[in-house]
Amino acid sequence: MTEQTTSVSTRSENRAAPAASRLLAQGKYELLAMLKNGEQLMLNIAFPIMALLAMAWTSFLDPFAEEFSTSRINVAVPGVLALCVISTALSGQGIATGFDRRYGVLRFLSTTPLGRAGLIVGKIIAVVAVLVIQVLLVSIVGLLLGWTPHLGSFAGAIPTLLLGAAAFTALGLLIAGTVRAEATLAIVNMAWALLAAGGGTLIPAHNFPGWLAWIINLLPSGALGNALRGEFLTHDFLLLPHLILVGWTVLCGALSVKFFKWSA
Repeated sequence: MTEQTTSVSTRSENRAAPAASRLLAQGKYELLAMLKNGEQLMLNIAFPIMALLAMAWTSFLDPFAEEFSTSRINVAVPGVLALCVISTALSGQGIATGFDRRYGVLRFLSTTPLGRAGLIVGKIIAVVAVLVIQVLLVSIVGLLLGWTPHLGSFAGAIPTLLLGAAAFTALGLLIAGTVRAEATLAIVNMAWALLAAGGGTLIPAHNFPGWLAWIINLLPSGALGNALRGEFLTHDFLLLPHLILVGWTVLCGALSVKFFKWSA
């Protein structure tokens, strides 16, 4: 009787935790790993705030602000929110996933009860959590600088930010799962710089020459920037930018599923 009781107790102790608990635990781990990393804090928090201050104190956005009869800070905030998505979903998760893959962490976790799907969901939870922190901080700084958002704009912006996070997370996982960790680091950092400077996030695409503006509008960065500016500046839901984001999400997601390698 004692041996039977011990056996039942052992099986109970070895039983995996409920799926929801595993996902939340992985999401918490991913979140803390991002928040404890100094480089990630710079990329996810410091750089977007610095970009917001730069856009508010320079004249880059004045032509666009005059076109919509608004202030430069009202134009700057949607672009910086788009930059936050790129920082967290593309750079943050891309770099973290690349090095987890290199050191065998992904291969190990994919064999646990968490599974591959649970690992991906945990990363998504971390991205959303960091994005919430970024939106709060950018909104506070924006308000201090004179940002005057329409309250209804936030309702439309939330799903747009989540869609942008999905698109850039899929892109980040595609890069991290197909090239070496060092190459991932170089690629996503270069992509972050290029998309921030000329990807239609901080500076609207129509500030660039016609053919280049057309290309920028088709990028996920340009689509996200256009969608957020439409919601915050004109309070409009712009269908085309959202469709472009959906297209990038589906394309990068499908390629990630097909080509992602769980070990280097």
